[in-house]
Amino acid sequence: MESTLVPVLEVLRAASSQNPEILKPAETKLKEWEVQPGFYTVLFNIISNHSVDVNVRWIAVLYMKNGIEKYWRKNAPNAIPEEEKQNIRQGLLTSFTEPVNQIAIQRAVLISIIARMDCPKDWPELYPTLLLAIESADGLIQHRSLLTLHHVVKAISSKKLACDRMLFHEFTLNIYAFVLNLWNTYSENFVRDIVQNSTAAVITVNLEKALLTLRILRKLSVFGFYRSLYKPHENKDYVNFMKEIFVKAKTVLQCRKQLKGKGIYVLELCEKYIIHLTKVLLSILELHPFSFIDFIQPTLELTFYYLFTDEGIGLIFERFVIQCFNLIKNILLCVEYKPARKLQKQRNPETINPDVMNPETLRSYEIKKMFFQPHTVSDMCRKLVGHYFILTQDELDSWDADPEEFSNDESGDSWKYSLRPSMDTVFVTIFHEYKEFSIPVILELVSETNVLVPPEDMQGILKKDAVYNAVGLCAFDLYDEIDFDQWFVNTLLQELRIKHNNYRVIRRQVTSMIGRWTIKFRSELRPALYECINSLLAPNEDMAVRLTAAATLRFAIDDFEFNCEQFKEYMFDSFNLLFTLLKEARECETKMQVLNVMTLLLERMGSTIQLQLDSLVHYLPHLWQESEEHNMLRCAIVSTLVQLVKALGGVKPELNPFLLPIIQLGTDTTQSAILYLLEDSLDLWLTVLEYSPAMTNELMSLFNNMPPLLEYSTETLRQCLIICQVHLLLAPELVMRTNGMQVIQICDNLMPDLKNEGIVILMRLVEVYIRASPLLGSETTLPILPRIFQRIYCSEEYPMLMSMYLCILSRVLLSSHEIFTRVLNNVAQAHNETDQTTLGKILDVWLDKMRNVAELDHRKLLGLALVNLLTTQSGPVLERFGLIILNILESLNDITKPEENGTMTDSLVLTEGQSPSHFEDGDGFYETDHDERKKLLVLSDPVHTIVLKDYLQSQLFELRNQVGLQQYQQLLQCVDGDTLSQLKDYITL
Repeated sequence: MESTLVPVLEVLRAASSQNPEILKPAETKLKEWEVQPGFYTVLFNIISNHSVDVNVRWIAVLYMKNGIEKYWRKNAPNAIPEEEKQNIRQGLLTSFTEPVNQIAIQRAVLISIIARMDCPKDWPELYPTLLLAIESADGLIQHRSLLTLHHVVKAISSKKLACDRMLFHEFTLNIYAFVLNLWNTYSENFVRDIVQNSTAAVITVNLEKALLTLRILRKLSVFGFYRSLYKPHENKDYVNFMKEIFVKAKTVLQCRKQLKGKGIYVLELCEKYIIHLTKVLLSILELHPFSFIDFIQPTLELTFYYLFTDEGIGLIFERFVIQCFNLIKNILLCVEYKPARKLQKQRNPETINPDVMNPETLRSYEIKKMFFQPHTVSDMCRKLVGHYFILTQDELDSWDADPEEFSNDESGDSWKYSLRPSMDTVFVTIFHEYKEFSIPVILELVSETNVLVPPEDMQGILKKDAVYNAVGLCAFDLYDEIDFDQWFVNTLLQELRIKHNNYRVIRRQVTSMIGRWTIKFRSELRPALYECINSLLAPNEDMAVRLTAAATLRFAIDDFEFNCEQFKEYMFDSFNLLFTLLKEARECETKMQVLNVMTLLLERMGSTIQLQLDSLVHYLPHLWQESEEHNMLRCAIVSTLVQLVKALGGVKPELNPFLLPIIQLGTDTTQSAILYLLEDSLDLWLTVLEYSPAMTNELMSLFNNMPPLLEYSTETLRQCLIICQVHLLLAPELVMRTNGMQVIQICDNLMPDLKNEGIVILMRLVEVYIRASPLLGSETTLPILPRIFQRIYCSEEYPMLMSMYLCILSRVLLSSHEIFTRVLNNVAQAHNETDQTTLGKILDVWLDKMRNVAELDHRKLLGLALVNLLTTQSGPVLERFGLIILNILESLNDITKPEENGTMTDSLVLTEGQSPSHFEDGDGFYETDHDERKKLLVLSDPVHTIVLKDYLQSQLFELRNQVGLQQYQQLLQCVDGDTLSQLKDYITL
């Protein structure tokens, strides 16, 4: 690179500017330079020059890190030259004296990125240099080298190939004892500093190094022992390290109290150290459970002391509490520590045969059994409910300040990081694992609190709230222990009617608890439940209580025992109250939750709630505009619109300008919104089409999104093909003449990669093309027909697919002999044979596989097509005349039924007054416009309009006229006598 240091410096200064007019040209220039040889050497020289402005050096190290990630590998486009790479590697190891911590971190990360690609083959000197620097007497060099080693170990430990893991295993064995010794030294030093009441600066020096070595040890312990060769517990240094964790945890927790006056940074650093001790335990437990067995007992003792004893509770802090809860939960749920389910159920654990299970599993099971004695479990449950479940003043203040934020349920993995979800999950885990010990405790607590608490007694209220929370969490295990109906009538209803502000705590928890117990409510109590929920949704109620009531309503109407008729009396009030709550909510998360309840209400109550929908119809466009930056809320809105259209029984004219742009946005593959909205938008699109009486220009324009969608994702292919079917029936000829052939060509390209289930749906679409407009449909599907005929020719498909292929072939034949011949000629050319030979082979497959076709309408369709072939004067047809007549007869036998007057009737032909629903899936009730279009499709189908025996009679007369009486008699002689005898019951030969 010809550029000197000065121009690069100037451009980097510009790149650190906040002025876009200066920033953009600088970024462009740096983008241009990043592929030029020598550029990264210049950047490295700038980074290493401590006299250069910190902001410039920061920009330089970020650009260098990003560039190395892209261009360091030998096979990368515009790869950095080998000579330049060697100079950079050497330069990175010459100095560990970076004064700025943030740049030092980035420099360490930069070294780790290179190490992951080059070590040990191309950079053998890295590890020796780092270890030598760590032993330096200079504190800064020591810290920076440890920082670098931490990031290098972190990067190398993430490699997954067996050879890389073996190398990391060897590296671990070589340095483990060395790092362990450093950790012990630094830890003892910072503890000594705290005991001696040294300054925060002095404590920080050793504490930072102790934390770095602890992080290194964690990676080495978790990933450094190659499982196929070595288990962590087989290494004495690992065992010593694990034992020391418990000692250090107790010591440092004691020391932490003395740091509260030393400043925030050193206190946070100390807490990080303690948390990382627990992270080591959690990581080993997760990835090396059998190497953790010897530490189950000390871990449980440690967590029990600090979480469940008055002495220990005084030393802990929130993040440590969460980690301890997670340790208990993970030990209890660890699969490797659980004997087979049938062994767990044995009354006498002493009778467990160790030969039928892993002895290590048995050992861990015994350790847990010995620890979780009845009194221990009882103490833990009581402390969880009586101490941890009690709402704190901070939580009550948070409720007052932002009830919506307070009410938002944390889900997913929040138990790993948040206090209340972690305590809830550990309580549920303990309760479920040791129900025989836990249930009596909860029942006793319920009994103790089963009296009305005076509204002024806030402590009593909070205690009752905690008990109710426990009952709600463990509802499933308590269904047979508590008569909830009686409790609801005698106590809970009275508490819900107390409107004192303090009692909002009780009202919220009772409402939540009711939601967990709705499946146990007697039918006659449900009206009281609905009335109760509506009163709690009222605008004068506390917002957190209202939101909880909305969630409880969801449970109530989503229940298997839900009775729509019983709810009708409360439906309008519920909907209006939810709508008011939706408008008053400020948080998108809250709006989404309320909207989901309303959507479910629309789904369950359907058209009975139509009268109440005008307000929602007018509000949703406003909410859509507000939610531009909140994709999940927009998903909820689209889902609501689906149910809204169904409830309205169609699309209101005022909704069209709102609905169609939403579908357009959510199904446009060029828009980022498709990542969130696609699935719901496809549901909405399908629903709008099903309820549309006629095609419009807007709907036709929307179909332009379909071709790219078909290729976008196989996950939504089924929905897209169904939409194509519905769209096609809305305006068959218009769709076929515009996008029809393009869709078929895409389907033809997709077909080789689809599984059988996907091909079935695709074939249904092809068949709908031909059924909707036989001649035009056959022409439009021409691109995919050769592939279908080819698959019949090869006869390698499973029965259902072969049946569908033969049905499509039959429909093409009945609609256009000319198109049938063109496709046949295409297949013949592919096999380098005559049309007649190809037709003969296809007929052989057809006549052989027809007996496997189960559906009567399909069998008749194939029979009609065979009858149609009789008059084509084709050699292969006349050669197989006897077999063809036999298959036609079998179809006749299947579809013909005798009437009361003795006549034989084609059971698939629609008679006067008969509904097409008789031949369609479902119950025959036509709800949508699309259902009516399916009805018309049945009315025009040859299967349901042509009498097979009459058509056969006509075709045989025509055949006799074509070939003459003599040849006709010869053809009949090819037919089995029994077949001819049966045939005479239907026609005259």
